[in-house]
Amino acid sequence: MFRRILIANRGEIAQRVIRACQELDIETVAVYSEADADALYLRQADETICIGKAASAQSYLDIPSIISAAEIADVEAIHPGYGFLAENAHFAEVCQSCQIGFIGPSPETIASVGNKAKARDMAIAAKVPVVPGSDGPVKDEEEAVRVAQEIGYPILIKASSGGGGRGMRLASNAPSLKAGLRAAQTEAKIAFGDDTVYLEKFVGRSRHIEIQILADKEGHAIYLGERDCSIQRRHQKLIEESPSPSISNKLRDKMCAAALRMVKISDYYNAGTVEFLVDHEDNFFFIEVNARVQVEHTVTEMATGIDIIQQQIRLASGEPLKIRQKDVQVRGHTIECRINAEDPTKDFQPSPGLIETFIPPGGFGVRVDSHCYSGYTIPAHYDSMIGKLLVHRNTREEAIATMLRALKEFVIKGPKTTIPFLIDILGHADFRSGTHDTSFVERHYTQPSKR
Repeated sequence: MFRRILIANRGEIAQRVIRACQELDIETVAVYSEADADALYLRQADETICIGKAASAQSYLDIPSIISAAEIADVEAIHPGYGFLAENAHFAEVCQSCQIGFIGPSPETIASVGNKAKARDMAIAAKVPVVPGSDGPVKDEEEAVRVAQEIGYPILIKASSGGGGRGMRLASNAPSLKAGLRAAQTEAKIAFGDDTVYLEKFVGRSRHIEIQILADKEGHAIYLGERDCSIQRRHQKLIEESPSPSISNKLRDKMCAAALRMVKISDYYNAGTVEFLVDHEDNFFFIEVNARVQVEHTVTEMATGIDIIQQQIRLASGEPLKIRQKDVQVRGHTIECRINAEDPTKDFQPSPGLIETFIPPGGFGVRVDSHCYSGYTIPAHYDSMIGKLLVHRNTREEAIATMLRALKEFVIKGPKTTIPFLIDILGHADFRSGTHDTSFVERHYTQPSKR
């Protein structure tokens, strides 16, 4: 087991890793930017080091600064959290060359599954269903139009190194395909340093289902059930739950088996997620592998009772996976709402600034993961998520009722938040019935007045 770990991230995930380390009796070193000097997690770490200015490129994405901090602090490993450098194969390789443990998959695996075009090829080789699409990246507009004509519109343009909805465009005809191709390439180049894109047939009215996996370096792997992430806005997840209200046990078993085949063919170890789309006829298609812990890992933790962050640390230290598939049980129903500092009435415009009052909800079955507090100033430089609210109850109906109660109990004064919007979604008939899909928000909330 590691003795001392550096957390190369910020916000609630930095706090989450620190808490896991404390329970494992591991010392923690938290890095921070100038904008995060008053962050709550800095009070909980054993040591803190400022690594640069507010801009991510000069702090949380600055590999030399993070490695220098790790060497100065004499840590044995780095936990990258999610976002920033979490899926950066070069960063993992640098850690390896500096003899610092990287709490995640190998650099080679990160590189292979991180390129969505290559991951798609691996899925085909592993006999995992994929959405009809281009045979690798498309080189230019002419090739894109030709492939689109063969597949049929609508077409989804996707960045090979993309994530979080960036570098993605929907096209319904040739002119929109050409415009979308240029826009996706430009966005991908800025966000990921890689402007290669590929095409997929757009699967309309689909559900977004992801399988959480754990795997050790000896080749043992298990799945921890699924998460339904179909409530999204512009490919950004808003609400996640487990188990999915819309898939059968038979389909679940097929998807979990497919996820393990992806683990095997990619030589994957540590925690990860294999994501799928499910159409209205219950056909499922591989989307991508997330080679990191995800924001919504907490859903699976509450559903199974397994601490995924602690498992990450144990697996990275070389411990074999001690949990067997027969030991995994998904209990009751878990729902997570992401609380963002955004104004739903103004097209979800970010709402940074001073939090005058922050009073999180409590009660039976409620969990709040947040780095915020009364008097904290939300920086304008980073993601707008300020917390995650989770509930776990015996049934989905009970979980919805508890979530509604908890959202109404949550007091955040100062910035605008998405809480009213989330309350509205939870009361919607389509969500209540479990018949919603990834187009739910766009279909029902296209006008600000409806929010």
